[in-house]
Amino acid sequence: MVLLAAAYRPAPPNPRTAETAPALSPDTLSISQQRTVQSALQFVVTLGLCPYLLPGVGVPLQHRTEFSAVVRDAVSLDAAPSATLRLYASCTVLLEVAQHPSLGSLLLTHHLGDLLAGLCQLGFGPTEGKGEEARPPEEPKGLTEEKRTHCRKALQSVLDQVYQPLVVRELLILQGGSRQSLHSPGKEAQRPLAQAPAWLRRLCGQLLSERLMRPSGVQAVVRGILEGAGTGAAGGSNAEAAAADWRKCDMIARILASCPQQSLSLEDYYRQVCPQILDLLHIREKLTARQFQRVATTTLLTMVREHPQLAEQYLLRPMLEPLLRCSDRAEMAVEDLPAGTVLVKEAELSRCVEDVFKVYVVGNESSGTLRESLQPALGVVFTLYCFTKQNVSHLRSPCQEILLWFLEKSEMEVAFSTLEAFAGLNAAMHSLHPHCQFGVASEGGALIAVKETISDEDEVLYQKLSWEQWQLETLVDLLSHCQKSGLAGDFFLRCLQELTCVAAEDKAGLDPTPLSCESLLDLEQHREGQKKQLLILQLVAMLCESISDTVFTNVVQVVQFVATTLQRACASLAQDSVGAVEAQTLSMAMGLVAAMLGGAMQLRSSDFAVLQQLVPLLEQISCIHPEPVIQELAADLRITICTHGAFSTHTLGAAAQSTLGKKPGLSRMREATCTGLAGSPDGQAAGTSTGQPCSSPAPSHARSSMFATPSPKEQNKECSLGGERPAESPGAGPSTCGQTPQQLQELLLTAYDPDVPARAAALRSLSRLIAQRDPEALKIQEKLLQVFLENMEHEDAFVYLSAIQGVALLSDMHPETVLPSLLAQYGGTPQGTTGTRTVETRMKVGEVLMRATRALGDVVSKYRDPLIHAFLRGARDPDSSLRASSLSNLGELCQRLQFQLGSVVHEVTSCLTAIARTDREAEVRRAAVHVVVLLLRGLSERATEVLRDVLRDLYRLLKWVVASEHDQVTVLHAQLALEELDDIMRRFLFPPQTLEKKIVVLP
Repeated sequence: MVLLAAAYRPAPPNPRTAETAPALSPDTLSISQQRTVQSALQFVVTLGLCPYLLPGVGVPLQHRTEFSAVVRDAVSLDAAPSATLRLYASCTVLLEVAQHPSLGSLLLTHHLGDLLAGLCQLGFGPTEGKGEEARPPEEPKGLTEEKRTHCRKALQSVLDQVYQPLVVRELLILQGGSRQSLHSPGKEAQRPLAQAPAWLRRLCGQLLSERLMRPSGVQAVVRGILEGAGTGAAGGSNAEAAAADWRKCDMIARILASCPQQSLSLEDYYRQVCPQILDLLHIREKLTARQFQRVATTTLLTMVREHPQLAEQYLLRPMLEPLLRCSDRAEMAVEDLPAGTVLVKEAELSRCVEDVFKVYVVGNESSGTLRESLQPALGVVFTLYCFTKQNVSHLRSPCQEILLWFLEKSEMEVAFSTLEAFAGLNAAMHSLHPHCQFGVASEGGALIAVKETISDEDEVLYQKLSWEQWQLETLVDLLSHCQKSGLAGDFFLRCLQELTCVAAEDKAGLDPTPLSCESLLDLEQHREGQKKQLLILQLVAMLCESISDTVFTNVVQVVQFVATTLQRACASLAQDSVGAVEAQTLSMAMGLVAAMLGGAMQLRSSDFAVLQQLVPLLEQISCIHPEPVIQELAADLRITICTHGAFSTHTLGAAAQSTLGKKPGLSRMREATCTGLAGSPDGQAAGTSTGQPCSSPAPSHARSSMFATPSPKEQNKECSLGGERPAESPGAGPSTCGQTPQQLQELLLTAYDPDVPARAAALRSLSRLIAQRDPEALKIQEKLLQVFLENMEHEDAFVYLSAIQGVALLSDMHPETVLPSLLAQYGGTPQGTTGTRTVETRMKVGEVLMRATRALGDVVSKYRDPLIHAFLRGARDPDSSLRASSLSNLGELCQRLQFQLGSVVHEVTSCLTAIARTDREAEVRRAAVHVVVLLLRGLSERATEVLRDVLRDLYRLLKWVVASEHDQVTVLHAQLALEELDDIMRRFLFPPQTLEKKIVVLP
């Protein structure tokens, strides 16, 4: 038998059968055995533990189930041994059971609270227990000190080995949960539970403090409270209810912010707890992340309010450390590190920005400590914001919100100083270290690395100037979000005041002392002053161009703007150096005040109080200005302000109408004169009401000289083209409906006016006539098309954009005649023009074609072939800018065609593949890959049908670009396209399962 057993070789087990599973532990219980053990434990707890607890210790039996209430009456407290000894025996047995792995899990999961209550009473409760009064005198009294010590150690052991959030929840129930009355829905509320005794409340508080001071104790306390409210793994509707319970989060925050008595000192408590509070912000669990972040934010804000210095040292500085690490005043020797060394990784920087957003922006508390702690890192945040504006990054929105929060919560002077530091006007703010730079990261974020040293000084200067220009553009875009609060208007006025000082210094001239006599410090200061002047001029120009039309939100800002302009005019008049710019700005400012006083807005008594600051300036202008009309207008404005509008002259009304009633297509002189005459109250001298030409003599008060006097040529043109104008009510706005042939002819002539604003206004008026389908304009649409095409050659953006709009409207109305002409211009090279100018014109024509494509909508399929062929030919042009523009237009066109692409998709794919692989210019390769992105993004789920034959070729092209392309932007576009393709294929292969219930009514 021994030999037979030794020779036995069993077959290898089949991995698909049950015998290959890992063997269970010998003490593993089956389902029926677990039920048996649970029943036995329930009998032990019900009969041997709960009846002997003191009032207020634990949850009594009568408040649990009806069966437990019946069992309570079957227990006799008078029988021997005493109640304390019975409780001790039951707890000792349960502790022995808890040592077994299988049995202990069942016991500690269902009866942990009862076991803790018994051990607390035995180890820390009073010596006289329940039923002690009826004890026979011969029995020993209570427990010995040795047994009580044993119970204390057992309690500590149980607390240490059990899941800590569960321990916290049970201790909270023991400490204060029994003060509430328990009742079930649909039943009458039971009588309230007995209050926990004082010794038990103190003991539970001490034990909870010990849990809190342990490693990961903060998270255990928070989980213990929140999971008890239904935010655990089950989640569901209870989790949503707990998410809206702000009071519970505030209560947890107050607990965490309060230093327990067991701590050595307040600073020691902050040193242990604050890192754990910051860790609460990084929890990624979907069901609990929002609650944990809310608790962490509330706790942090509470600590900042109560102990700002300690909170800044142990909470705010560690949170901002990645941003401060790379500032220009950091202690790190960045210049000694090799180029390309990553100082702040993407995950660390993203987490830092998100934490700042959660605490500062979401918390939204106006605290001086918060603002002061954020200010050293604000320059780095702004630099990161400028970087994200150049790329696609998920950090752009948090950075913008952080900057807007700081500007909104700060005082006005601090906000101004911050904005000036962003613009480079002062160096009071920490910025990114000059040897550091932001880089694009793989997950859509950013990282900070050591900058590579560039030896070419011209390249360094170019990068510096381009970056400063981009910073100003980003700052202006940031200010566009501050217009409602009025900060943008106030900062614009501050820049205008600085501009006034710059103009005064410029008029005063430089110091005649030769530069050789100056010290190097003075020379450096002089250069810094010149740099500041240029920055102010550039910033004011960008603000005027971008947000000047909506920058002012109240009367105070408008009055400050006018006051600044008048001060600059007074300074120029005092130096006898009034130029064209000063004259125009003075006319604009006085016309603006006249419009306000003439009824453009409702003025209250408080507004007139603000206008009083203009009175000294207007008085000064009325005395020293050389023109009598300006003197008279300034005096009238001063009188009107002083009388709160009770006195008003004809000059004031004419100036107001000149500002409010400008007609498009006319020169500035004709706007001021004719509109002022139409607005005169008597109407006797107005040529618009009597049929008299505009060149007839007019009263001096109506013929305002706020604008430049027209030349005789312009006057003759006014007389020959003006004719008779229909009478208009005073203050009537510009109207282009129902134009007469003479007025239309006047607009056509004005479209060739050398004055750029008049020319652009005429083109806008003609475009408006086409949009309104004016019959007179539709009769000469060929001539209008020629006018628009010729104005597209203009170098001013205001003119050629207006012309582009007009051509787009014409192509929308008559595509069969306009589109062929445009396609011919886009594909050919007109004779007698230079190559650069031709390329610019063709790109403008391409913009017109795309606007026409958008306007045509589904009808664009009729012109599919000529449009696609024109753009494909443009993609082979020698000029790289035109190639990139053609590819961009091609992508948008294909995106709109969708199913109507047809067989042309093969030509498009071949073109894109060839360009992406062989073109020498990076911007052209970017455009080619971007076309693929537009195709996939526009077609979405339909891409598998429309691009069925070329989808594999596009996928291979994108993979090749990612693997072989050196341009990072092109690679980023390719990665975005691959992500779009991945989403499309996932939705195609794994469509979402929708559960529907269909109800059929049988006949």
